[in-house]
Amino acid sequence: MLDGGRFSGVFTPVITPFKRTLEVDTKRLIRQCSWLLQQHVGIALFGTNSEANSLSVEEKIDLLDELVAAGIQPSRLMPGTGHCALPDTVKLTRHAADLGCGGTLMLPPFYYKGVSDEGLYRSYAEIIERTGNDRLQIYLYHIPPVSQVGLSLQLIERLISAYPQTIAGIKDSSGDWENTKALLVAGWDNFRVFAGSEVFLLQTMRSGGAGCISATANINPAAIHALYRNWRSPEADSMHRQLVTLRETVQAFPMIPALKCIVAHFSHDPGWLRVRPPLIQLSDEQHKSLIDKLGALRFGLDDLA
Repeated sequence: MLDGGRFSGVFTPVITPFKRTLEVDTKRLIRQCSWLLQQHVGIALFGTNSEANSLSVEEKIDLLDELVAAGIQPSRLMPGTGHCALPDTVKLTRHAADLGCGGTLMLPPFYYKGVSDEGLYRSYAEIIERTGNDRLQIYLYHIPPVSQVGLSLQLIERLISAYPQTIAGIKDSSGDWENTKALLVAGWDNFRVFAGSEVFLLQTMRSGGAGCISATANINPAAIHALYRNWRSPEADSMHRQLVTLRETVQAFPMIPALKCIVAHFSHDPGWLRVRPPLIQLSDEQHKSLIDKLGALRFGLDDLA
């Protein structure tokens, strides 16, 4: 996962299990993270599909502590630490860096729209300076379809120039291959470009990228990792097509409850179905349709149980 001090490979924003009280179910989360690590997938905790913006900073700090106390190596963790409020981002980022996390995945402050590159630069610079940890590695999170706040090439270049030891890479979830290609072509030294899903993994690897950070690595980790490892092989295109077929099947449903539905089904654990409001779980009809479609693809996760 760490290559030259920076991440590469496949990571997933781990779905967050909840108890009936809607508190985080730490035991289930630890088991899921441990299983994913066994599949050679890194842990991008507190990502979009982790319901991160439905979790408080205090919950996230406690969860990081509990995962590490359970024996999960912090060097395998890339927690999302970006919040709208600057002090929240600094507090969680500092904790993650002090804990020894291999990197942090950082959204820009996303509530205000139409903000300038200058404003975004000042935000990231304040976070880095206030965190005050030379080990801090930031992977920028570019997801304008959701955040509505994008990260321009000019902004990224300025950040790399000012903080070359800290700005380590980017997850591009724009869904626009031309943007990902532009990041790769820029050729910034040791800057790691991750595709936002396995749909672009093969193109990203062929263009010199670092891997992908994908929601569906929650349920298809081994196959996605296999393509990452074997992207030069004659079978790579066929492997890629199979990954895309599964991805398209899952994302035809609301993604977060769909992922939880799949994990609940194959682990025989209905507790995984719970989501925090305002999200709602799949209807019975959607649930059945999704599992039937996966059956038609001969998809299974026998070892998850």
